[in-house]
Amino acid sequence: MEMISGMGELLSALFSGDSFELQSVMRGNPGLWPLGLIVTLVGGAAVAYIYRVVPFLEKNFEQAVMVIAYLAIGYIIFSGVVQRFFLSGQPPWSTTIPPFLFLVMTWVGCSYNVKLRTHLAFAEFRKASPRFLQFLLLMLDAVLWIGFAWIVVVTTTQESVRAAANFSIMLGTDNVMQWWFLATVPVAFILLTARVIENVSKDIAKYRNGDEMIEAAVIGGDA
Repeated sequence: MEMISGMGELLSALFSGDSFELQSVMRGNPGLWPLGLIVTLVGGAAVAYIYRVVPFLEKNFEQAVMVIAYLAIGYIIFSGVVQRFFLSGQPPWSTTIPPFLFLVMTWVGCSYNVKLRTHLAFAEFRKASPRFLQFLLLMLDAVLWIGFAWIVVVTTTQESVRAAANFSIMLGTDNVMQWWFLATVPVAFILLTARVIENVSKDIAKYRNGDEMIEAAVIGGDA
């Protein structure tokens, strides 16, 4: 009962829009981790469904975010260098915004590479394993990824709420909040969970149909 009531308190504080209240409710709340698991799984399933009904997003969303973040980083750094050495001086935020944009690019890129399965999978070993063992290892991948995503969603949400409650502003800016960037991390891991759910669905179908379970993955390739 404490867990359920704790989840209710968290939802109530969330919908109140008060970051101070939400931060205080999160401390020692027994419903925090169960609610985080529900959000991770339900959010991932919802994103997987959106990907299925909107193939354009499924194919291009993560790549678009990575490219835009990368170009923004390059533009800010390049213009900052030009302004520093040839004009009156670079903007103070030109050295603080790029690391947070890199954060966005990195974790959304992690989701994309889960889709491509270019993580450490030891494909040679798995290809030599019995078919049922291959299936079990793929399911183990899914469980581990969801476990990682669950931990990250909960912990980075806490950090985002803490930054919002403390009105943490990006250094060198007047009104750009840190939590805007920090909040992209749990979102990215919900996107990652969606890719895991997609992979599980594909793996089950392959196992039932007798298709090859382990396929070669190429970094920078497409799936």
